Amino acid sequence: MSLFNVFDVSGTALHAQTLRLNTTASNMANANTVSSSIDKTYRARHPVFSPLMDEFDQMQEGVGVKVLGIVESNAPLRREFNPNHPLADGEGFISLPNVNIAEEMANMISASRSYQSNIELMNSAKQMMMRTIALGQ
Repeated sequence: MSLFNVFDVSGTALHAQTLRLNTTASNMANANTVSSSIDKTYRARHPVFSPLMDEFDQMQEGVGVKVLGIVESNAPLRREFNPNHPLADGEGFISLPNVNIAEEMANMISASRSYQSNIELMNSAKQMMMRTIALGQ
């Protein structure tokens, strides 16, 4: 693996963590949305990642991160008895998303730190390249 591949690997990781931060932000923004039916209730979403393999060199372990897609959580939705709410169903229940705020905060911190680590990795690789060029002068 050449030093230039570091930028490719970190670039895919930055893209993946950006997507992770965006889905986490969406989940947190919709954490308290209310619906009158289970079918219309927001469900937490999570990105699915996979290692990105080099097509030309099968011996290489991996060259980045591939986003396979975003899936909805299958955790049960919350139902709350609130007969005075305007969106309450016939039984007096409202449906709330299955978003766990503590889990989303942990995801946000983890994604943010991973993003920061990849930026630092790219900066270190850039400095190493600049020092290598300076050696030749």
